[in-house]
Amino acid sequence: MIKYRVAVYNAVAARGLERFPHAHYIVGKGLSAPDAILLRSHQLELGEIAPSVKAVARAGAGVNNIPVEAMSQRGIPVFNAPGANANAVKELVFAAMLASARNVVPAVAYVQGLAEGDSFEAQVEEGKKQFAGFELPGRTLGIIGLGAIGGLVADTAIKLGMNVHGYDPEITVDSAWRLPSSVKKAQSIEEVLKVADFVTLHLPLTDRTKNLVNAKRLAGAKRGMALLNFAREGIVEEDAVVAALNEKKIRAYITDFPTPALKGHPHVMALPHLGASTTEAEENCAVMVVDQLRDFLEEGNIRHAVNFPAVDMARESPHRIAIANSNVPNMVGQISTTMAQAGLNIHNMVNKSRGEMAYTLVDLDSAAAPEVISRIARIPGVLSIRSVPAVDGA
Repeated sequence: MIKYRVAVYNAVAARGLERFPHAHYIVGKGLSAPDAILLRSHQLELGEIAPSVKAVARAGAGVNNIPVEAMSQRGIPVFNAPGANANAVKELVFAAMLASARNVVPAVAYVQGLAEGDSFEAQVEEGKKQFAGFELPGRTLGIIGLGAIGGLVADTAIKLGMNVHGYDPEITVDSAWRLPSSVKKAQSIEEVLKVADFVTLHLPLTDRTKNLVNAKRLAGAKRGMALLNFAREGIVEEDAVVAALNEKKIRAYITDFPTPALKGHPHVMALPHLGASTTEAEENCAVMVVDQLRDFLEEGNIRHAVNFPAVDMARESPHRIAIANSNVPNMVGQISTTMAQAGLNIHNMVNKSRGEMAYTLVDLDSAAAPEVISRIARIPGVLSIRSVPAVDGA
């Protein structure tokens, strides 16, 4: 009987782990020779990734704690859960935005610091004047990054009566279809910063997005703007933001990524990584990545891998081969020729590529002998290959 081993790091929601059928999976912490690794925030080091590992999955959206490039070189897909925590982040964005607009945090601190006595109510009435805020309808929200979270933020802002300007040069077709038609599509980040009362960031951290909001861009921002960062710490150049706050160029910085430099600043609202910290989001992420892992381990299909193309082929044979390879010419030809030379008939085949990575699923009419698998593995450019036997009753 097939038994897949899944090593789990962090506390992954039980609702997700329960989706691994006990008959075919051994799931736990500290497992040796695992077939897959499932984690949340654990910083995964190369030394922790055994040669047996076929996939890595994060129960969340960002994968900065996983050595993705090294996994690609080994032909290992890295799965995540895009959109599974979108509502949780959206709600926190608006909670923070409303708290900032109405000066909730300093107002609470003021009341907490009042002396008790006969003058308490008088102090409350006298002090409230300094915390007068403003309402959101009619204000302009700029959204940089219009994926699952950015799209939900845009929709909610419009329902609250806000004007929305969005920028995302890499928006997907699906995200574009979901985006409310009243969102004004900006042509640059600078355009968003120039007009917005609030700017919220919803981008992954990559080499291209590192320090995306920097001193040069903040210099052109609308005076009094509030910047929200619930994406990743490195997208914002922190020193430039602090300088802009001190110069009163921007009104507030609201972030889910506290640092010592931000602690205690009167115009910073820093939260302890609360974006996806709801029961619902943690369960949604866990369920999503467990289902993806199972589909990959049991069927070879790939959904929501950050480094592989999406591949979904209905099984038409119990004899399936999955091959990860560099996206180079004649790779499919070499694979099919090797199979033909071994007397294997291809029942069905799909090959997809994404950048430098390609992935091939092959259903055969008969089983491939181990020596055939070895011959394919030795083809220059083949990164990984495995037989994917059918799992009955999973």
